Amino acid sequence: MRVYIIRRLLLIIPTVFLTTLIIFFAIRLVPGSIIDIMESQFSAYFNVPRSDLEARLGLDVSPIKQYGRWMGVVPQSDGKVHGILEGDFGQSIWHQDSVLKDEIGTRWPVSLELAIMGLLIALIIALPIGIYSALRQDTWGDYAARTFAILCIAVPSFWLGTLVIVFPSIWWNYTPPITYISFATDPLKNLSILILPSVVLGMSMAGITMRMTRTMMLEVLRQDYIRTAWAKGLRERVVVLRHALKNALIPVITIVGMQVSFLIGGEVIIENIFNLPGLGRLIVSATQQRDYSVVQGVILLFAIVMVLFNLLVDLTYGSFDPRVSYK
Repeated sequence: MRVYIIRRLLLIIPTVFLTTLIIFFAIRLVPGSIIDIMESQFSAYFNVPRSDLEARLGLDVSPIKQYGRWMGVVPQSDGKVHGILEGDFGQSIWHQDSVLKDEIGTRWPVSLELAIMGLLIALIIALPIGIYSALRQDTWGDYAARTFAILCIAVPSFWLGTLVIVFPSIWWNYTPPITYISFATDPLKNLSILILPSVVLGMSMAGITMRMTRTMMLEVLRQDYIRTAWAKGLRERVVVLRHALKNALIPVITIVGMQVSFLIGGEVIIENIFNLPGLGRLIVSATQQRDYSVVQGVILLFAIVMVLFNLLVDLTYGSFDPRVSYK
C-alpha cells in the first residue's frame, strides 16, 4: 500500500500543475478585466492612467510572466520570488489581504462544515432507503423510493433552496437566519442555520447514491453466498449488514468520491442563496470583481481537496473488501 500511496501522491503534482494552467488562463478569458472595472468605478474619483494601474497590479507584463510570478518561478516586480510553490497564494487585488490567510483562512470552516453536513445527510437518506428499496423490490415501497430518488436527481438545488426560503416565509412567516454564527460561538444556533442548506445540498447527492445502493444491493443479494446465508436461517439484519452491504458499498463509495465535485459546485450556489460566508460565496464575488488572485487560490484549493478526497476513497476499498490489492 505504501508504494501505491506514494504513486498517487506523485500523480497529484502533474494534476495540480495542469489545474493551475487552466485556472490562470481561463479566468482571464472572462470578458472585462479588473482594470475595466476599476476605471468604471473610480474614474470619477481618481484620475489614474490605465498604464499606471496595470503596473501597480502587475498586469503590465505578458500572461506567461504573470503565471510564472504566481507560481513563484519568476521574480515579482519588487525582485523577490514567492508564489504557489512556496505556499504563498498571493494577495487580493482589491483588498490587499493574503489570499490564503485572510480570504480563504476565514471562510473555509463554513464551507467545510456545510460540506460535511451535506454529505452526512446525503448518506443518511440514501443508504437506508436504497437498502430498503432493494430488499422490497417491486413493492409500493420500492416504487416510492425510486420516485423519490429520481426527484432528488431532477430537482435543481438552486430551485429547491429558493423554495425552502420563499414558501415558509409566505405560509408560516418564517425566514432562515441571514446572519452566520460560528460553531464555536453558539453550536445550537450554528446548526439551526446550516441544517436547511445542508439538507438542500445533500438531496441531489442522495438521489444518485440511493440509485447506486439499490442497484448494487440487488446484484449482491442474488449471489450464491447470500442464498446460503438465508438458507442457514440467519436473520435479515445479519444477512444484509454483515454479508451483503460491505460488498455492495464499493461502487457506492466510488460514486460518493466522484460527487465531491458536485458537492463543491453545489456549495457555491447554496452559500449564495442562504447568505453563508463560505468559499463558494467568496469565489462568486471575486469573479464578479475579477480578483484574479482570489479566484485562482480558491479553485486551486478545491482541486487539491478533490484529488486528496479521491485518494482517500480509493484507500477505503481495502477496509470493505479484503480482496482489493494495492500492489
